[in-house]
Amino acid sequence: MVSTSTQHNLVMMLAMFTAISTKSCKAFTGSASHQALVKNRFGRPSSMSLLSTGGGRVSSAVQDKEMLDKTSKSSGKTKRERLDTNPPKGTRDFFPEDLRMRNWLFTEWREVAATFGFSEYDSPVLENESLYTRKAGEEVTQQLYSFEDKGGRRVSLRPEMTPSLARMVMSKKGGLPMPLKWFSLPQCWRYERMTRGRRREHYQWNMDVWGIPGIEAEAELLSAMVTFFENVGLNSGDVGIKVNSRLVIGEVLSSLGIPEEKFAATCVLVDKLEKVPIDAIQGDLEELGLDQAVVEQLLTVLTNNSVEAISEVLGPDSAAVKELEQLMTLAESYGIADWILFDASVVRGLAYYTGIVFEAFDRKGELRAIAGGGRYDKLLETFGGEPTPAVGFGFGDAVIVELLKERHVLPTFESSGVETVVFALNEDLYGAAIQTASTLRKAGLKVDLIMEDKRPKWVFKYADRLKANHVVLVAPDEWSNGEVSIKDLARGEQVSIEVSALADWASSEMTK
Repeated sequence: MVSTSTQHNLVMMLAMFTAISTKSCKAFTGSASHQALVKNRFGRPSSMSLLSTGGGRVSSAVQDKEMLDKTSKSSGKTKRERLDTNPPKGTRDFFPEDLRMRNWLFTEWREVAATFGFSEYDSPVLENESLYTRKAGEEVTQQLYSFEDKGGRRVSLRPEMTPSLARMVMSKKGGLPMPLKWFSLPQCWRYERMTRGRRREHYQWNMDVWGIPGIEAEAELLSAMVTFFENVGLNSGDVGIKVNSRLVIGEVLSSLGIPEEKFAATCVLVDKLEKVPIDAIQGDLEELGLDQAVVEQLLTVLTNNSVEAISEVLGPDSAAVKELEQLMTLAESYGIADWILFDASVVRGLAYYTGIVFEAFDRKGELRAIAGGGRYDKLLETFGGEPTPAVGFGFGDAVIVELLKERHVLPTFESSGVETVVFALNEDLYGAAIQTASTLRKAGLKVDLIMEDKRPKWVFKYADRLKANHVVLVAPDEWSNGEVSIKDLARGEQVSIEVSALADWASSEMTK
């Protein structure tokens, strides 16, 4: 037990502590610090400010009544820079409708390649820069998206696919069976001036034949190209294919005393004449030893537009003339002669071409080249390999789409591909809707299941926007009877079908 004197002492101590605490509280509630703290977040005094006020020491910081405002302003949110929603200049986003168009084009290309017995391949979009830096004045070497990686290696996004193909063939050290017939659909990158149908990135259909030295390979490729044009609704009145041979220029230069090692560089410069006047490249031609008289004679030859006319210039024994005559004969056999015309001015701008070159063009002359290619028998040799006969073409995605739009033969791609929309009329039937959608999907239909609580009016508008064929309604009465309702959106008819017969119904829809 505690003694009486001890109890008295405890009571006295408690009374003293209470008096001290009350005084301190009054001092604080009267201070500027307290007044600042008791204001609510809207800046109005709270109920705590109704407490009695009194004296007390406060710091200079507390006495500054604007301290909180100053702090708030200095720690406010920094205005963020608005995101630029455009893709990098010269590139594209592919929204669903755009991607459906691209997939359609790729499918058309793949089907033609398969029809002609070609196998698909691919390579990295990033390659060693040295693969493209040939010393022949080609524009492509100045258009590379190249950089040094973190390992100190010079690399580049591929501007074209043929060098990658050559690298792949070389990597097998002669182990690939010939002839080789491969195709690819690469994305290519070039930093160049943009015009209609020309971007800084594009997809390209490449078809190449390796191991066949004869002109038969060129004719097969030209036939594949024409087959694609016909498949997408174009004819020889829409598109033509100009053909020539690098041998034509070679024979003219040789007769003028120009050494063979300058032929490729000369062809690269001649190809630029389609874009710039002769004066713009006169200096480059003179550096090659081509004086004005030589250039004028060369340009005279390039104005010929028939094999017969070029035969009169080069003579009937010309290898170039014989090659061109054979190609025209094969074109007759393929039934594509009305697509093909000779044009001596077509030389193509890549230095590695060695023989026949060709270029598909818009007959109306409104668009740039649609596709182009040629023979490149010495490409492997430039990389240190053995000369191997090869020919191929590249066919970009941008120009052909523009042409199909111009001719009004490009399909529409508004439809999402969804065939049936399934939805439950109430939340309790969502599990039943899942079962219904699963049954239809397993049967092969493309089905969109409504995963939210929506009104029927919204669902039908949504299905119409998707261009769907049917809406399947999972309703209480029908489901209790083992049925669902199916509405044909085109006819406006609605029928009830037993759940057990859904798979058969789906199969019948797929055969329509």
